[in-house]
Amino acid sequence: MIDIYQEYHMYLKLEKALSENTIAAYEADLQKLRDYLKDAHILAEKAETAHLRDFIIDISDAGVHARSQARIISGIKSFYHFLIYKKKRDDDPTELLEMPKTGLHLPEVLSVAEIDAIVAAIDLSKAEGQRNKAIIETLYGSGLRVSELIGLKMSRMYTQEGYMLVEGKGSKQRLVPLSPQALKHIELWLIDRNLLKIKKGDEDILFLNRRGGRLTRAMIFTIVKDLTALAGIHKKVSPHTFRHSFATHLLENGANLRAIQQLLGHESITTTELYTHIDVNFLRQTILDFHPLYRKNKQK
Repeated sequence: MIDIYQEYHMYLKLEKALSENTIAAYEADLQKLRDYLKDAHILAEKAETAHLRDFIIDISDAGVHARSQARIISGIKSFYHFLIYKKKRDDDPTELLEMPKTGLHLPEVLSVAEIDAIVAAIDLSKAEGQRNKAIIETLYGSGLRVSELIGLKMSRMYTQEGYMLVEGKGSKQRLVPLSPQALKHIELWLIDRNLLKIKKGDEDILFLNRRGGRLTRAMIFTIVKDLTALAGIHKKVSPHTFRHSFATHLLENGANLRAIQQLLGHESITTTELYTHIDVNFLRQTILDFHPLYRKNKQK
């Protein structure tokens, strides 16, 4: 029996009359999305707009150029148009996806006060409360990608030294410091974790669900979305927003760009430069505060 992806191949070849190279490129880009969604146990044909946006943010963070992002989005749009054409689904989850205009597509930055409000919205009386607090503190305190967070291993947490070994893009490993807040709440979460009946194969995974299994990307996305709503914040906040806020706040407070690059696990400093943009008001205030000419005028 022919599956939906074989049908899509035939649709591109026979009905769209695309070249083999173009078809191969479309299928390769669709495979990237399928691989991304696999961890969350979501089939590409069932994905929603939120999942697709999170995927675009993820490839942006990996340093994929704007032109390549646009090509990938075009390929994904083609697949969902095909599903609608074949009456496999009624809606188009790509309808609200925007083509990148410049550089990387970046999420909004949260202020420190907004992050505090999200943390304060966590109900510690609930079974998952302490885990969720540890998750948010780790996302913001260390700037991890979602895939890195859900893949954290107990055996790679060096809590006494204040570090963790993180596996990033391309299975590359890096040491990332743990903030005192994250460390404190991870240790409190471990007390709750020890009470769980852990699924076979997930014994070494740090963050687990109530059934003792590893968390998925989609679960982290839901946790962040729900807490943002409870905190009364009306921004488009995803798990990646905490990573971007981590980098931006470090840069605003004088951190070295090379150090931020290493912390984020970016291969290229160019990615970090684009990713850790600072708003114009902050740049202006920096000049007013630190340029000798402005400081001299201020003292008059």
